[in-house]
Amino acid sequence: MNHLIAPSLLAADFSRLGDEVQRVLDAGADVIHFDVMDNHYVPNLSFGPVVLDSLKSRFEDTPFDVHLMVKPVESMIDAFSKSGASYISVHPEATEHPDAALKRIRSGGAKAGVVINPGTSLSVLDSLWGEFDLVLIMSVNPGFGGQKFIERSVSKVAQASEMIKSRDFDVRLEVDGGVSVQNIGSLSKAGADMFVAGSSIFGTDDYGRAIREMRSAIEARV
Repeated sequence: MNHLIAPSLLAADFSRLGDEVQRVLDAGADVIHFDVMDNHYVPNLSFGPVVLDSLKSRFEDTPFDVHLMVKPVESMIDAFSKSGASYISVHPEATEHPDAALKRIRSGGAKAGVVINPGTSLSVLDSLWGEFDLVLIMSVNPGFGGQKFIERSVSKVAQASEMIKSRDFDVRLEVDGGVSVQNIGSLSKAGADMFVAGSSIFGTDDYGRAIREMRSAIEARV
């Protein structure tokens, strides 16, 4: 499966968000990661569907990867489906009916993802196989950008990768939180194929160089 770089808009300059999207796309980004926070499920507040509506009007063909950190999650699934999200990922803890939430995502036209927090066991996937297209491993606790990467996340990615390989499903393995040139190779070696990167791209003065260095590290898998 090809490797995708997904810059996280949470680290972008909000005063010129559209231009920031254009810059990372020109720099070689594959997907735009869109963090949705409600100051309830997580202690922060970010974007709503109206922001995605605006960006999709300018970047109609760009895939947006929506990570819902909200509770309850159901109404936001519908809103972001209508806004044109390509991927919508939810936390099992944010709904009493994760199976129904995943079906709801797919019925709205997006690919469905399950988010695994640092303190959440991969066993939550056991009753959901066949209902999702993506597993998102959080390598920080959700809520804020710029956090330090949790090193044990590499082994969790490897465990998730083995679970996916042992089943006959086409599932992407994404990782989000503190992803950088220094650790993206080991995450790729562990089995991840989609990488969310925030400050390690938007915090640099050359987005293209940052993305090229990440791709080189993925290829080297060091």
